[in-house]
Amino acid sequence: MTQYLHTMIRVSDPDATIAFFALLGLSEVRRMENAAGRFTLIFLATAADAAIGDRRVEVELTYNWPAEDGSAPEQYGGGRNFGHLAYRVDDIYATCQRFADAGVTINRPPRDGHMAFVKTPDGISIELLQAGSPLAPAEPWASMPNTGSW
Repeated sequence: MTQYLHTMIRVSDPDATIAFFALLGLSEVRRMENAAGRFTLIFLATAADAAIGDRRVEVELTYNWPAEDGSAPEQYGGGRNFGHLAYRVDDIYATCQRFADAGVTINRPPRDGHMAFVKTPDGISIELLQAGSPLAPAEPWASMPNTGSW
């Protein structure tokens, strides 16, 4: 038997990334600190996923601590190489507005009432998909251009 457990992404600022995912309704469900390995694992899930228990779908944030010698921390690039995480949302316009109000760029606006893309603070693409049928095109989304890559 194969069971999907989680997707891991490396993050440079755990607090900023947790705040980003909170805009999608995810919250921390557990955390593991590993002093010997100098890293922290933070697992996030939606309330619906958390209610499932040990079958929940999680996003694992891996934060590698700064070097003990004070050297610059590792910089993570190539978030686009990862691909993307996808979430179904009840109202794509309201979700995009919540991100925009928080200062997040809507890289691919939901012009079609069905799909949008945003990025985490570390550049990981997040696809947002409208649950059920697409919503009717609406402004400001219908005429908003793409911004950057997605």
